[in-house]
Amino acid sequence: MTQDNPHLSRRTALRTVAGAALVSVAGCLNNDDSPGGGNSTPSDERGIIQQVTVEGTELVVEYSSEEEVDQINLVQPNGELFGQRETAAGSQQVSFKIGTSYEPGEFTVVALSGEETLAETSSLIQPEIGIQEVGLYRNNPEKPWDEVYGDTETDRLKNGEAYVTVGNTGSGPEAIVELIFSGDVPNPVEDPRGSGMYETEQVVISPGETTDLFSSSFPFGSESEEGMGCSPDGNSGQFTVTVRTQVSGDQVSKTFDVEYSGSTEMSDCEVSITEA
Repeated sequence: MTQDNPHLSRRTALRTVAGAALVSVAGCLNNDDSPGGGNSTPSDERGIIQQVTVEGTELVVEYSSEEEVDQINLVQPNGELFGQRETAAGSQQVSFKIGTSYEPGEFTVVALSGEETLAETSSLIQPEIGIQEVGLYRNNPEKPWDEVYGDTETDRLKNGEAYVTVGNTGSGPEAIVELIFSGDVPNPVEDPRGSGMYETEQVVISPGETTDLFSSSFPFGSESEEGMGCSPDGNSGQFTVTVRTQVSGDQVSKTFDVEYSGSTEMSDCEVSITEA
């Protein structure tokens, strides 16, 4: 990740002052350490660094205008300088674009006046992705299927695809880069072409945000040799949804129970999906 000023020494970036309190604050965390509306704990006893939050893919620092703060530094978890911002007259806020290629962990915010460190605080910036639910067009027509897949007479594409609701309960932004369906679906594809998401290579999820991912691998379309199809008397099994993340580098999975009944064709099948 490009540093704004690689010539600034780590010693300068991390210099401390006697009496400065180090209070860990996470982007968009409140005193209960749970996601809140952009609030964070006070960062030092003098109140120089008043708030550190993550808004979208930016880390925002609010500071007191009563102190002679002329520069804010942001230090990465590995101790290297991420960037620095000179303060503007009359302003009480600076921001750093952290994007979705940062190293998760504790970042340190340092307020400077010339060469003197006035205050510093550490902030845990780390995403936490969870899969919440899976749904189909036939069961959830209120979702924006036409906006995603287009409106057709047969609805074949919409009937074969699925949405997956994911949420970010962490304190940093994350990017979903792959969506996989495996197990007892009509068309399991464990190595989908591209991202497995419809017409996008990644979906960025900010802290506290919930969003729907729309598939492109046709998991509930025509039955393949490895898949489970529909029957008049009912077929039941389990399938797993997996999302791969960019920042954390994790694969997050969740398993669901599924039943296919009422027909021999998937286009007319009744599909029931519940958490396993």
